[in-house]
Amino acid sequence: MSGEPHYREAAAVGALASEEAHRALLQSIVDVSRAIFGAKASSMFLLDEEADELVFEAVSGEGEEELVGMRLPSSTGIAGWVLVTRQPLMVDDLQQDPRFARQAAEATGYVPHGLMAVPLLIDERAIGVLEVLDRPNDTPFSLAETDLLTLFAHQAAIGLDLLQKARRARAALDHGGGRPAQVARIAELLEHSDDRVGGQLLDALEAILRERRNV
Repeated sequence: MSGEPHYREAAAVGALASEEAHRALLQSIVDVSRAIFGAKASSMFLLDEEADELVFEAVSGEGEEELVGMRLPSSTGIAGWVLVTRQPLMVDDLQQDPRFARQAAEATGYVPHGLMAVPLLIDERAIGVLEVLDRPNDTPFSLAETDLLTLFAHQAAIGLDLLQKARRARAALDHGGGRPAQVARIAELLEHSDDRVGGQLLDALEAILRERRNV
């Protein structure tokens, strides 16, 4: 149909807007985490399952201009340990912890002394890691602070999950496919939805496009 490219373009615009909104949410989470804990930096990793890598998705403080988009093997260092075990971790002296990957830290341009890291979970599935690094005077982190960071991680996980869905929807649209009327309706709703509804709509869009490719 002649209108199909228009529908696909509208859906792609909606998915792009959704991705930008979720990225803004993730940045706000690392900014607030850094401020609340008085840390020198806060960072958020997303697991790229296909590449088996952790990707810096949002950074606040040290390295924020250079690190976003940087990739590390998923098993790297403290972040890799937290991802695999799905357990939070506090380390006051990283130099004494064998899980610390100093070489990887040096590659980022910032070597922390201590950190607190929590997994980002969606239905017990680890999709990334949230970290807070270093505080003035090397003040140690506490268990109560880990609990607070875990609350931030819950919101971050929702944002990362929606970001992944927006990217998959855009990738599917870039490869063509989809029923014009359904894609157009989803695109329209995406422009006027909140995060929860937007995520459901992105799920629906993925399903439609996946079905179309399999026909």
